[in-house]
Amino acid sequence: MMLVVLVLGTTCEAQLSSTFYDNTCPTALSTIRTVIRKERRMAASLIRLHFHDCFVHGCDASILLDDSSTFESEKTAGPNVNSVRGYNVIDQAKTEVEKICPGVVSCADILAVAARDASFSVGGPSWTVKLGRRDSTSAYKQLASSDLPSFRDSLQVLIDRFDTKGLSPRDMVALSGSHTIGQAQCFTFRDRIYNNNSSDIEVGFATKRQGSCPLASSPSNDQKLAPLDLVTPNSFDNNYFKNLIQKKGLLPSDQVLYNGGSTDNVVLEYSKNPTTFKSDFASAMIKMGDIEPLVGSAGIVRRICSTIN
Repeated sequence: MMLVVLVLGTTCEAQLSSTFYDNTCPTALSTIRTVIRKERRMAASLIRLHFHDCFVHGCDASILLDDSSTFESEKTAGPNVNSVRGYNVIDQAKTEVEKICPGVVSCADILAVAARDASFSVGGPSWTVKLGRRDSTSAYKQLASSDLPSFRDSLQVLIDRFDTKGLSPRDMVALSGSHTIGQAQCFTFRDRIYNNNSSDIEVGFATKRQGSCPLASSPSNDQKLAPLDLVTPNSFDNNYFKNLIQKKGLLPSDQVLYNGGSTDNVVLEYSKNPTTFKSDFASAMIKMGDIEPLVGSAGIVRRICSTIN
């Protein structure tokens, strides 16, 4: 039985290849890149969109599906609603690719390529994207609600979540570094910045952040956005890790990465060596892109990413 599993795993892996579209759609990657280059402001959102896709039932573009008569969309799951953005950018890329190669390039692959191009567009690393994923014919709202990391998660819960997906604690810390260009909604960090008894947040930082996140909860206040990194919010650098060492992590789930736990040494290493961070981030993104892809005859290639067609 073990032999069969290993053989199947090898076959599945072999079907993802960076040259997958070389003959069927040779200009696919350059077409996607042209769209993404025009959307630098969406870089963090596109990286996060790929992440939220892969963590729920694998990298199958299920996150892009709207509600249907047979399933509920992942877009309305707690971790995604009013939070995940970039759907329209993926739709733009898909429209352009469909013009040149109709029915060939999957939405799942466009998500993976867009994340790579988004990273590079703001000074982050590039990497070779393996291709050949196919698209899901269903969405998994309940899994999205249960499997995606939460801003409230402890370090051990985060480590366990990533381990379940085949990602190491080091991968987790590297991937978290993309928060250097991200934003967060007020309700996700309000408790942290108004907790006067907390020893894991720098007082001046907390006071400054209160200016963009009122204590009173309301629909408009809760959704107010703030950059996760105040220093260089539009540059993919290692500032996120320097912030954590200074107790200036905005989300509780950011600061737990450097708070006397097992990942402190990785944060410290990345804070001193941006080259190592970027290299590890690229490697972790490649590993994440390998999570349970649909290949071969599994799934479909959706002509419109938001519907089964």
